[in-house]
Amino acid sequence: MGEDERLVQRARGVIAPPAHPCYPITIGRGMGTVVNSRDGRRFLDFTSGLAVLNLGHNHPKVIEAVQRQLKSHAHAGGIYYSEATVAAAEVLVAIAPDGLDMLSFGNSGSEVVEDAIKLARYTSGRQSIIACSGGFHGRTLGALSLTSSSSTYRSRYQPLLPSVYHVSYPACFTCPCGMNPEACGDRCLDEMERLFQYQVPPEEVCAMIVEPFLGEGGYYPAPRSYLKGLRRICDRYGILLIFDEVQSGVGRTGRWFCCEHAGVRPDIVIVANAVASGFPLGVVLAPAELMRQWGASAYGSTFGGNPVSCAASLATIRAIREEGLLEASRVAGSRMLASLQELAMENPRIGEVRGMGCMIGVEFVDEAGAADGRLCQELIEKCLEKGLILIGCGLKRNVVRLIPPLNVTDVELGEGMAIFADTLHELSGKVRR
Repeated sequence: MGEDERLVQRARGVIAPPAHPCYPITIGRGMGTVVNSRDGRRFLDFTSGLAVLNLGHNHPKVIEAVQRQLKSHAHAGGIYYSEATVAAAEVLVAIAPDGLDMLSFGNSGSEVVEDAIKLARYTSGRQSIIACSGGFHGRTLGALSLTSSSSTYRSRYQPLLPSVYHVSYPACFTCPCGMNPEACGDRCLDEMERLFQYQVPPEEVCAMIVEPFLGEGGYYPAPRSYLKGLRRICDRYGILLIFDEVQSGVGRTGRWFCCEHAGVRPDIVIVANAVASGFPLGVVLAPAELMRQWGASAYGSTFGGNPVSCAASLATIRAIREEGLLEASRVAGSRMLASLQELAMENPRIGEVRGMGCMIGVEFVDEAGAADGRLCQELIEKCLEKGLILIGCGLKRNVVRLIPPLNVTDVELGEGMAIFADTLHELSGKVRR
């Protein structure tokens, strides 16, 4: 039994099954896009630790900032003001969409989703919440009540939070309304109006929460017209529009926030994952006018805004700026899209390629055009054998996510795309031209 296998066996003896990693890989060292296992194998990480490591593993500027902070203090705990925490808040507010000029800190995506729900309910006096089918917002009970990317996540946890309603997300390739994009019009938006007519009056709805780029549910960027339509509806009825950018934020799509592509300003933005390069931190961004309506004891977090995590966040934002990684993400994304679309033209098993920046989804279908989760999983496993780490998503797990770090090199990107293409050709019985 090798060193990797021994560590996996030890983990299985003491860690609950749901908390086990996706793959039996042990990490010995990570640097940038490259991960070396404890037994010496080399991998390209095209998952970025689930869209967390936008700077890749162990970015020197982040590690240096963390080490420097540890020499001063590691915890403030709601007792002290910390320079690192305040400085990180200032920088995050500076990059936020216009008007979102105050924030609260939490420790994870799920936690700040909970905080956003509380903020919306507390300040509006309303109780009902609308979310989208296929959305993933976390697994704590409140966040899970909004999550509907798979019934598996909700199984045996009912009853969940009451007064939560779900409407269709515009996942156009597998349209929930049975339409094609050309004939669609505003069907998904019309569904909200029907919801108001038949299930809940709009004056009882405090918030609409949506991922501007659907993550776990299948990697679908929302059409600009849809997000603009949501903004109009929320304005009409005094509903707070919340964008969950836990996965799509902090430069992942080539802008600081995905919603910037559509030119739509939400009332609240939630960000986590990449905001501190792997250190636990979540953020709720909102207008100061709204935040100041929160009572003094209505919110609190012992570890939220931890100085070490905030030092990592500050270094992360600075590195993205100084190294031009928003533009780098757009360039890498264009290269991936071009390569994958060319591959799709010669291989009908790719139903659709979509995305922006370093956030690309490839949807696989069978000969009849139906979702093909088997091929998707086989491709992920074969790529892993060749040293490329990928992960799937979608209700039928038939979508591969390509989410390399924003600073992936040209050589690494070429190597990863070559492994992907070669593996697909092998599995589909084709010979590369």
